[in-house]
Amino acid sequence: MNDRMDARSLKVPKSAALYARVSTLDQNCEVQLQDLRRYAGQRFAVYREYIDVGVSGAQRSRPQFDMLKKDARKRLFDVVLVWKFDRFARSLKHLIESLDEFSSLGIDFVSYTEGVDTTTPTGQLLFHIVGAVAQFERDLIGERVRAGLAHARAMGKHIGRPRAAADVNAVRGLRSSGESLQNIAKTLGIPVSRVRRALVPRETRQAVNESP
Repeated sequence: MNDRMDARSLKVPKSAALYARVSTLDQNCEVQLQDLRRYAGQRFAVYREYIDVGVSGAQRSRPQFDMLKKDARKRLFDVVLVWKFDRFARSLKHLIESLDEFSSLGIDFVSYTEGVDTTTPTGQLLFHIVGAVAQFERDLIGERVRAGLAHARAMGKHIGRPRAAADVNAVRGLRSSGESLQNIAKTLGIPVSRVRRALVPRETRQAVNESP
């Protein structure tokens, strides 16, 4: 990661992060970087570079990309500048998620060859569309989860953590030796409510469960 400055652009208060990537070690990023550096030098006061070489776009972990995302959350720059969408995101979903995160952080996004620039009114429309799509996907996931839980409950399945089983004999033995309910619960690693339930005679528990 390198920091560069262009004296001609010092009046511009923005800083940019340049991201470039090639998939194999026998390739280089110079074609991308020449355009990105020239563009950044004309528009931004300062920029820093994040370059992944020999890293497939399909990989979930990319060292410099991961660093860029961390620095974005620290607000170390105002704009992310890439040569092309496919150099940056591994899929449309990944692009939408990344742009949605940048928007929430107040960081703009520029794709050089595709002419996308969210510092402009037209580019801002992209952020709004991306945000709406991301929210729509979250709502769909939430609906599917709720529908799945409702179906499971209708089938009589228990939802949530399995109840901690209580050894009735152990509970009663500790209680008869004078231990408090809290100490019994702590000793056996179960909630106090389970301790109380274990101390209720079996016949009483059955009567309560079977009552209308």
